[in-house]
Amino acid sequence: MTETSRPPLPPFTEITAAQKVRAAENAWNTHNPEKIALAYTVDSQWRNRAEFLAGREEIVQFLQRKWVKEQEYRLIKELWAFQGARIAVRFAYEWRDDAGNWFRSYGNENWEFDENGLMKRRLASINDLPINEADRKFHWPLGPRPDDHPSLSDLGL
Repeated sequence: MTETSRPPLPPFTEITAAQKVRAAENAWNTHNPEKIALAYTVDSQWRNRAEFLAGREEIVQFLQRKWVKEQEYRLIKELWAFQGARIAVRFAYEWRDDAGNWFRSYGNENWEFDENGLMKRRLASINDLPINEADRKFHWPLGPRPDDHPSLSDLGL
């Protein structure tokens, strides 16, 4: 794997699209902005909520800010649809703020990849739901979700 190629490559099949989704989930759960940014083209375009980003450096800065605010972040992504070089994903993640308040954020992302498997466009719509700590469903240790942990569908989310 290099900065210029990130398999699996488009056009995606159901299997390779699901692999791409899980790889993205695992990467985001590392909370390593520099490593995560390498999965995007140098000039990648993002819309995250109402924030617009361009390029890897802005992606790194965004992720650094994100995880200062969203502590104990744990994410699950699930393939929704795919065609050619595009993948649609639904996701949920749990996090707490610095006051100890817990949230579950729900969202959808539309991804578009270049021929080398790098994401050139990411459009994310996200809503935050305050939850009680007792209502959390994502309890694995920080880092990638264990293979035997339930999916969003399994959890009824």
